[in-house]
Amino acid sequence: MTRLFSTRRPRGFTLIELLVVIAITAVLIALLLPAVQQAREAARRTQCKNNLKQIGLALYNYSERTNVFPPAYLSNIDSVSGLDTGPGWGWASFLLADMDQGNLLTKINFNLPITDPANAALAKTYLPIYGCPSAPDAQQFTIPTTDAYDSDGNSLGSTPAFLPFVVAHATYIGVNGNGGVTGNQAVNDGAFQENKSFRHAEITDGLSNTFFITERSSKMSNTTWVGAITNAGVIDNKTNDPADTEGAAAFVLGHCGAHAPNNPLVFDADATSSGHLGGVNFLFGDGSVHFISSLISLPVYDALATRATGDIVGEY
Repeated sequence: MTRLFSTRRPRGFTLIELLVVIAITAVLIALLLPAVQQAREAARRTQCKNNLKQIGLALYNYSERTNVFPPAYLSNIDSVSGLDTGPGWGWASFLLADMDQGNLLTKINFNLPITDPANAALAKTYLPIYGCPSAPDAQQFTIPTTDAYDSDGNSLGSTPAFLPFVVAHATYIGVNGNGGVTGNQAVNDGAFQENKSFRHAEITDGLSNTFFITERSSKMSNTTWVGAITNAGVIDNKTNDPADTEGAAAFVLGHCGAHAPNNPLVFDADATSSGHLGGVNFLFGDGSVHFISSLISLPVYDALATRATGDIVGEY
């Protein structure tokens, strides 16, 4: 009698065969994962460059209206102590209209300090255009400040104790030159200075040879787009040591000065750094954006950080 159906059970995978398949799959994933990560980082670095190009266009739109580039930040100076007394609004806040943030711009009272209750909620506004996607930090962070106000918004002046103040996180900073981040215009030779707006003609080293805007990763220290918060400080995140707290200018400014970009051995809260491997993106005065390697010659790097010193810039 002919059998119409086979009663033989189908053969499945053996345990060894299954383990071999899993091992091969794991090897393929291990081989592909670095390539996928590199592709993702390349995309993030490109987005960062696009952000800086948008900032470059905004800077030129601003300069077309005002005939100058924006100052690093604006602050009154105490005649006795020489310290900033506010309001402290910085270069990125002055570009809001050119960054499609006109509604936010109209709500800010630039005559009042950043920490004033009238501006406090606005200072928390996170703007993705001012953030590098390779540095996915929290949208806000808390800083210590001694500025105090009562419930009616009246200033109580500087208090002995530090109070927490929340601001929006950002990535991009103005280049102050090589002399460290201070308000001393005689020392700082970059394109962005406190209470100083430069005309195109004052960048005599050439716009294509001058750093304007760069990056700071939160691995070094936190920064924000709003400006330099008066009576506040930025902690070096590498050491998390309050004794290393930098002045408020560090929020919107950075410097070069013998520190190669993304140098892992540098413990300077003001230095340039990024979430990219091997270097940092820089916006130049002519609107171009270049990725500057951590291996750049330091004399060339420092020359690019100045606006009017007559340095000869080599290959970078």
